[in-house]
Amino acid sequence: MTIIQTKSSTTNKVLNYPLNTWYVAAWDHEVTRKLISRKVADKPLAIYRTEDGRPVALADACWHRLAPLSQGKLLTKDEIQCPYHGIVYNSAGRCVSMPAQETINPSATVPSYPIVERHRFVWVWLGDASLANPDTIPDMHQMDHPEWAGDGLTIPVTCNYQLVLDNLMDLTHEEFVHGSSIGQAELSESDFEVTHDDTTVTVSRWMRGIDAPPFWLKNMRDKFPGFTGKVDRWQIIHFEAPSTINIDVGVAKAGTGAPEGDRSQGVNGYVMNTITPETARSAHYFWAFMRNYRLESQLITSQLRAGVSGVFKEDEDMLLAQQTAIDANPDYEFYNLNIDAGGLWVRRLIEKMLEDEGRSVSAGRTGRVSDAN
Repeated sequence: MTIIQTKSSTTNKVLNYPLNTWYVAAWDHEVTRKLISRKVADKPLAIYRTEDGRPVALADACWHRLAPLSQGKLLTKDEIQCPYHGIVYNSAGRCVSMPAQETINPSATVPSYPIVERHRFVWVWLGDASLANPDTIPDMHQMDHPEWAGDGLTIPVTCNYQLVLDNLMDLTHEEFVHGSSIGQAELSESDFEVTHDDTTVTVSRWMRGIDAPPFWLKNMRDKFPGFTGKVDRWQIIHFEAPSTINIDVGVAKAGTGAPEGDRSQGVNGYVMNTITPETARSAHYFWAFMRNYRLESQLITSQLRAGVSGVFKEDEDMLLAQQTAIDANPDYEFYNLNIDAGGLWVRRLIEKMLEDEGRSVSAGRTGRVSDAN
């Protein structure tokens, strides 16, 4: 394969984030009748459920003196009371009660954001509410489909969200960062294909007739006790703008037809990833590993969650080191290789979303995110 070296078109690697889109604010089980605070795309939110179970996301700042509403308390029905002076708001963010006066100032409101519960996540829209179409939420149906089982966690990463996307779009790093679990030399040696459209990017890689790395050998033996021999391995990385990446992964007994679509002699999983920017230097990384074999085994679910957590901890350490180096070298431009093709298309799609919103592509070195308009 010819190595192509080019400089990145984005000088400052700290990318801004679109707002006219859905981001995961929390797992569904996190949103209860107890208030939680969560920052999404630099916006602090107060999140809770009404008595009838609806999730609510309000700006986490009282109209009166900007006290955090997440430190207040929930009253009956859908109301939240400010912890400082007791002003009460409904789920639409409109004040319904003020202390020591009967007349309510009509301007007494806080922003209320569209919020939808889907695929075991609670998604919030921070941009133009008139554009908030739930049908555009990324497809993560494996998260709650009866033919799939699994679980995941949240990783608080201390880097720009784009670095996580870069990491997931090029899995050749597994050979070097995850050599004891899922990495192997064939990752760098194998060919790959990149396709894209206006909102998605897909990177497909097949490795035929190889030894299964430790992680996948264990999974094969969970389904086929005593398995030995070569496998065909696949990684199909599918990105949906601006920050969801679902990776179709697995291995099957070599030569049994997996590349042609017959995966019955193998094990198949989906690594579900959706990354929510918190600030220019931090993100909420929601992930899960879902499988379509041995669905009844909670032991396998727990083992997979623990195993993938260990793999992702290695990524987390590398991403922190990378962000630290970027901050120390603010004028350095990335060089790109063939393996960066998928990640470059991801950046182009995000940049196009930002341009359509009239917002800046990159954030300043201080971590502040400035709008162009």
